[in-house]
Amino acid sequence: MKLFLLNTALFGVLLTNSCGTASNSIVKQEVAKEKTQNNASVILPGADQLQAYLPLLKGKKVGIMGNQTSVVGTGKEHLLDVLIREKVDLKFGFAPEHGFRGDIERGEKVDNAVDSKTGLPLFTLYGGNDKQDSIVKSIDVMIFDLQDVGARFYTYITSLHRVMELCAKHDKQLIVLDRPNPCGDQVDGPVRKDDKFKSNVSYHKIAMIHGLTVGELANMINGEKWLEGGKQCKVTVIPVENWDHSKMYELPVIPSPSLPNHLSVRLYSSLCLFEGTEISVGRGTDWPFQVVGYDNPTYGDFTYTPGEKAGMVKHVEGKGEKLYGLDLRNLDADQQKFTLKYILHFYNKMPDKSKFFTRAEFFDKLAGTDQLRKQIIAGKTEDEIRKSWEPELKEYKEMRKKYLIYPDFN
Repeated sequence: MKLFLLNTALFGVLLTNSCGTASNSIVKQEVAKEKTQNNASVILPGADQLQAYLPLLKGKKVGIMGNQTSVVGTGKEHLLDVLIREKVDLKFGFAPEHGFRGDIERGEKVDNAVDSKTGLPLFTLYGGNDKQDSIVKSIDVMIFDLQDVGARFYTYITSLHRVMELCAKHDKQLIVLDRPNPCGDQVDGPVRKDDKFKSNVSYHKIAMIHGLTVGELANMINGEKWLEGGKQCKVTVIPVENWDHSKMYELPVIPSPSLPNHLSVRLYSSLCLFEGTEISVGRGTDWPFQVVGYDNPTYGDFTYTPGEKAGMVKHVEGKGEKLYGLDLRNLDADQQKFTLKYILHFYNKMPDKSKFFTRAEFFDKLAGTDQLRKQIIAGKTEDEIRKSWEPELKEYKEMRKKYLIYPDFN
């Protein structure tokens, strides 16, 4: 399936192509000839390119899926405020995990509400909502603008899928305002193949570290016909300007309470597997996903005591206990890539290994397979484990190439 997307500039000619029941739009635009070298290097997310998508909203009833990462420009003005100022006829907002303003803890219920600043009605897709169909029927166009972090278990891409399902079901246009993948320089980990392990944290048959932007994933979901009944969604992607998969990108707004900086985002893909155990990854401290510890001195000389922090109150491993482990805070963020060394380090040091996988079922969902857990228990090395997923990963990489919008990292 060909990729269709909107590109930026001041003027454009709208072309349309179709594939099955879906059609994507391409706007070919003239880039200013006098663009300076400095401006050409500035990374511009889709939301910053108002001239590319505001015309598509004129005279339309619009819904938006966004959160605190849905910002426009260096001033970090919320997209919702920009659209209201531009007199876009907004009808409602969908909120993902962590809520519309990003202040809800992992896994906590996201209720239907009203945005306190604008009065816009808000509804949830996280955990289900029996009003979803009537809500989407009421609009003409849906906007999706969430900052993903490049790991399959980060639930914002599950939200993308659910929005696409609703838009396809009711024949509504979806505009994806694309953003860089801060871990888009890698494709790694096991591929989820078996639907037995499908869940909010392992929704797609993609690599654990998938190497896609949400715009590229939307094209993959359509192209592979992963929507219910093989339907396709009418998707228009507003791509990022001046970015490719080899470029580092530090997020201007934190994507969730436990990912407060670039290092935590880069380590997240390696450390999130600990959530299938009782090992702490620093929630309840100032360094979530930058420290790892447990209540036994055998794990290391570095110590810390988790407490309660905003967005990290109810689900804090080791709260109030002195924990021992690893201090990763001084690592070079850009150099961090997915690795099993941390999970293997803690497993191998666990005196009673039968107590390590306390949430085995959830660990398997995070991994997208039960093979990884069984390999760790069997004492396999990282190299041995990696070799076992190479065939499926190679197949995934070939599929991924079909849907890339941006130059790849190799």
